[in-house]
Amino acid sequence: MSSLKLSSPKKVYVIGIGDDGLDSLTGAARKLVDQAEVLLGAERFLGSAINQTATRIEVGPDFDDLRAKIEANADKQTVLLATGDPLFYGTARYLCDHLGKDRFEVVPHVSSMQLAFARVKESWDEAYLTNLANQSLDRVVERVRTAEKVGIFTTEEISPSAVAKAMLDRQIDYFHAYVCENLGSPDERVTQSNLNELAKQEFSALNVLVLIRDPNVPDRPSQRIGLRLFGNPDETFLQSKPKRGLLTPAEVRVMALAEMDIGPASVVWDVGAGSGSVAVEAAQIASGGSVYAIEMEAEDHQLITENAQRFGATNLTAILGQAPEAWDGLPDPDSVFIGGTGRAVASIAKDAFAKLRKGGRVVVNVGSIENVGVVHEALRECAGDANVWMFNIARGTQQLVRMRFESLNPTFLISAVKD
Repeated sequence: MSSLKLSSPKKVYVIGIGDDGLDSLTGAARKLVDQAEVLLGAERFLGSAINQTATRIEVGPDFDDLRAKIEANADKQTVLLATGDPLFYGTARYLCDHLGKDRFEVVPHVSSMQLAFARVKESWDEAYLTNLANQSLDRVVERVRTAEKVGIFTTEEISPSAVAKAMLDRQIDYFHAYVCENLGSPDERVTQSNLNELAKQEFSALNVLVLIRDPNVPDRPSQRIGLRLFGNPDETFLQSKPKRGLLTPAEVRVMALAEMDIGPASVVWDVGAGSGSVAVEAAQIASGGSVYAIEMEAEDHQLITENAQRFGATNLTAILGQAPEAWDGLPDPDSVFIGGTGRAVASIAKDAFAKLRKGGRVVVNVGSIENVGVVHEALRECAGDANVWMFNIARGTQQLVRMRFESLNPTFLISAVKD
C-alpha cells in the first residue's frame, strides 16, 4: 500500500518597493520578480512588472484575504510586492506570525519611516516609532510625552492634525513637527511647523509624522511638575471636606501599590475608591492598561474624575455604584485594591478574589483590628495564605524651635495572591 507524500509549500518572497516602483529594485530582487509564477501586490506595482507569464493577483489591506491567496498558491513560486520594509509595521510581520517564518524570505526596501528621518536630517536609532493603525491615539500621546524623537505612521482617520490636537489637549506643546508626504514620489513634500499650526492643516493620506522635542523643556506640563508617579502627598488630591484625612495615606498607598504588583498593561480595580488616590496612581503605573474606580458616593465619584483629569490619567474610569454589583461587566482584574470600614469588606474581598485572573492580587486596607481578623481569615480560605501589615506612621512637624511627630491612626493591609 503506497501513500502520497505531500510536497512542502514553496517559499514566498516578500519584496519591498519604494514609491518609485520596480525601478528601485536591486538586480537580485528584480530577478525574483521576473521568475515568479504568481505575483501578488497592489495594482500600481503589478502594472509595472515586466514578467508577462506570471499570474497577477491584486491584494489590498485585508491581511486575511492576502493570507488566503498565498495559501491557494502554495505550490507555485510566489512573490508578494509590498511597500518599503515589509517587516516594519508591514505585511511580512503578519504573515510570519500567522504562517511561520520558514515560509518567507524578505527583501526589504528603504522604509518610509527611514526616508522621513533622512528628509528632516535626524537620526532615528533612539526614536519612539509607532503606527496609529494598531495603537490607540491616547496611548501614543502618553508615550510621546517623555520621548525625545518620535516617528508616527498616521492614518486617514487619525491625521497629523488630530495627533497635534490630542497633544495640545494634554498640554504637550514642546515638540517641533515635520509631516513627510508621498515620500519617494514626484509630489513628495515635507512640511514643518509647531503643533498649533499643525492642528489647522490637512495632508495627503500617505504621510509620516516626525516630532522633535524642543531642547531644555521638562517632561510634563508646568502644572504637573511636582506630581509623582506614585506616593504623592495626600494634599495633592482633591478631597471632600467632611472626609478630609480619610484618604489612604501616601506611605500606605506606596506599600499597597507595590504589593498589587501592577504591570504596564494591568487591569486594576479600586473598590471603595473614595477620592481616587490609589486608582489615579495605579493608572499612572498601568499606563497601557485600564483602571476602574468603584465608588458609591456621588460626591466622591465626581472627585475621582477631577483627580484623574488633574493627573492626566486617561485610562481611569470612575464607576458610580456599590460593590459587588457595580463591577458586573468589567474585565477581570490583575489587581484589586479594597478600602473599607464596614462589615461587608470580608465578603467583598472574597468576591473580588474570585474575579481575579490567575496570578492576580487583592490588597485590602482596613482601619479596625476586628476587620483585620475577618478579612485575613476570608483571604486565607480563598488563597491558602495571606499577608498582614500594621502601619504606625508619624510625620515630623516643626513647632517653633522643636521637631515633633504627629501620629496617624494605625491602619492595616491584608493581601493574597491567586495561584
